[in-house]
Amino acid sequence: MVYEISMPWWLFALLAGLAGLALLDRLFIPSVRWFWRRRINRVVDEIGQRLAIEIRPFQLTKRQVLIDRLIYDPLVLEAAQTLAKEENEPLELIQARVVTYAREIVPAFNAYLYFRIGYWIAKRVAHLLYHVRIALPSNEELAAIPRDATVVFVMNHRSNMDYILVAFLAAERTTLSYAVGEWARIWPLQTLIRAMGAFFVRRKSGNPLYRLVLERYVHMATHEGVCQAVFLEGGLSRDGRLRNPKLGFLDYMLRRFDRAKDRDVVFIPVGINYDRVIEDRSVLYRLDPEAAKRSLWFVVRTTARFIFKSIRLMIVSRWERFGYACVSFGPPVSVRDYCERHAIDFKRLSRPERFPVVAQLARMLMDRIRREVPVLPVPVLAAVFKAHAGEWLTAGEIEREAVELLEKIEHRGVKIYRPGRNRMPHYVAGALSLMRMRHFIAEEDGRYRMNPEVADVIAYYANSVWPDPPEHAIRPAEKTERRQDDIVS
Repeated sequence: MVYEISMPWWLFALLAGLAGLALLDRLFIPSVRWFWRRRINRVVDEIGQRLAIEIRPFQLTKRQVLIDRLIYDPLVLEAAQTLAKEENEPLELIQARVVTYAREIVPAFNAYLYFRIGYWIAKRVAHLLYHVRIALPSNEELAAIPRDATVVFVMNHRSNMDYILVAFLAAERTTLSYAVGEWARIWPLQTLIRAMGAFFVRRKSGNPLYRLVLERYVHMATHEGVCQAVFLEGGLSRDGRLRNPKLGFLDYMLRRFDRAKDRDVVFIPVGINYDRVIEDRSVLYRLDPEAAKRSLWFVVRTTARFIFKSIRLMIVSRWERFGYACVSFGPPVSVRDYCERHAIDFKRLSRPERFPVVAQLARMLMDRIRREVPVLPVPVLAAVFKAHAGEWLTAGEIEREAVELLEKIEHRGVKIYRPGRNRMPHYVAGALSLMRMRHFIAEEDGRYRMNPEVADVIAYYANSVWPDPPEHAIRPAEKTERRQDDIVS
């Protein structure tokens, strides 16, 4: 006997779709996965052979494995149990917080995306916006770094462009893992950032459990040799001066450092400067305590307007780059050597004993960074106009003042781009053109004068040409820094 079974068309389509997915899962998807895994492994092997600082196994470990390792870290477990007793809460609830923190912090490094997509984007964005210049330490200094050492680039923080610029310039030698603030935790940006090996940080969090989870991740990455980049100032420079160093990440890296057993930690000081910092007016705006807080929508709107305006100028062939962006890498500093010279044993120091020692090291590194910050044309002319506020100057007078200033700076051991005498007119003309374009200066009968309405912006750029500690730098006109951004410390 034959029975006829009827079903709605939608049910048939659903079953057919599920059958198709099952077929893909069993036959097609594994082949695709194998193809891409093979290609990625080939890229990783190829890149690993040319990198001076190789990709560590820790970076290639599955993200979930690292999360589990962090969750079940003995110190984290102990802290969770203690907190559960103190707050009289179930341990499972405290552990759930730890899981949230770990998932938030641990990156999802993808070497293929890093070098094939991230590097490509960073390179083109950097060269699209700036004339990029780089100064590296000598080959002998780089060769002296042990191959198994943990290399940490310590830098000043001028712009959010720093992430792109340094990662692009360092990509020929290594990968970089950054700590990124909560501002970037938006889809799909956070996915890309995690794939590039960066990890997110709640900079203003005072939660002891969160800070311990963060500390343990930083310690794990440092112990396993992951190359990292740290902005010692903790946040963007608000007035162009170098800020006092924050100690949090240095302390996380070094508090259990054993110079006899652990791999060496090598700090490379990096100085960064620009002829134009894209967000200069935004960072100065935050100095005003009476200024209204700008919404996220305002930031998105102004950023989109800037991008569309730039694209329009490119289309009509009127686009001009923002002058120079320069990165200078200084001589490496070995923590092992530093500890031996000063008879320091970090792992034996209590917190009250350790922090002054870390602070001393941070000040030394900050001084090294200060010497590496490049002096560029626009900041030099900004310093000239700041010193002659309200005066009209000819191009010749500006050139003469700039030469004298460069000579003073050079004698103090600061990195500068110093053109020859025959190149100075071009040096000055280029900077004047950039400043005139942004209405920093007024021009009349071949003479130039600072626009008093942007005196604070002029001072912001002028501050970057001096290597002095913050308290001795040129201060912005009529404005002083009234607050410091917090960072985990």
